[in-house]
Amino acid sequence: METAKKKRKKIKVFITGGAGFIGSALAKSLMDRGDNVVLIDNFNDYYDVNLKKDRVKKLLKGYDFKLYKADIRDAKALERIFKKEKIDKVIHLAAMAGVRSSLLDPMLYEEVNIRGTMNLLEASVKHKIKNFVFASSSSVYGNNTKQPFSETDSVDTPISPYAATKKATELLAHVYNHIYGLNVTALRYFTVYGPWGRPDMALFKFTKNMFEGKAIDVYNRGKMSRNFTYIDDIVSGTIAVMDNCSGYDVMNIGGDREDTLMRYIEVLEENVGKKSKKNLMPMQPGDVPTTVADISKLRKLGWEPTTRIEEGIKNFVDWYKEYYKIK
Repeated sequence: METAKKKRKKIKVFITGGAGFIGSALAKSLMDRGDNVVLIDNFNDYYDVNLKKDRVKKLLKGYDFKLYKADIRDAKALERIFKKEKIDKVIHLAAMAGVRSSLLDPMLYEEVNIRGTMNLLEASVKHKIKNFVFASSSSVYGNNTKQPFSETDSVDTPISPYAATKKATELLAHVYNHIYGLNVTALRYFTVYGPWGRPDMALFKFTKNMFEGKAIDVYNRGKMSRNFTYIDDIVSGTIAVMDNCSGYDVMNIGGDREDTLMRYIEVLEENVGKKSKKNLMPMQPGDVPTTVADISKLRKLGWEPTTRIEEGIKNFVDWYKEYYKIK
């Protein structure tokens, strides 16, 4: 193993959304294997800024990395960073996230997700970046009825501004590969969860409400299912793609088991130690009842998701109790 480690050249990876859920976990894993990382984040208030700051301060404590507080919409700031840091590869995760929020402020989603990605693609071509991997989303599949979702399925009918911006970035990435030869892969993430996760996601909201004795909102009256994907599996898959990125590609990254929302809640109840009060709600505009990934393409790189919800939810609840000092 030592010999193999010596042979692999250390690289410098630029991670956008570096204080985010996936970005900070990726940074830790890359530094653990000996790579250098440069992070950028604008620390916006879409959710609790203190959580973002704590990911940097606590999760990445003791690590040596560069962090820039800047916005990907600022092309001049990006140019300064690329010029100074001599980056090898880019993992672009910064985005306005969330289907429901995109219905409230679609223009912001267009600015950040599309213009921001354009700025990064431009900078990457100019500075001869080797590989460019970026976050797309399972949302691009919209109301497709064929399951599981395959990368070859049509994604021409998104049903939320968020999904439309993600589809747009995939198209733009294809252009930059075709014209400039940039190696670029779009990763369609499927329902990521785990410690240090986002407070706007269901697991975080459910856990908070259950500990506070409040009811949880269960959409589509619980008739939903997902490939819930644990953060460690997302990280290992993203790194595998970054290492092997070639040409233009789109890949699903998700768990290998479809779990119902009600089973997800059941496992959470077991770990919180109490039954939840449920508000059974109708389906929300822009949401879909089922998202299941065909992950055979990513498996060809030797990647396998390994964490089931029984283990992943326990890890999340343990983290939540420690972070929020719940006895």
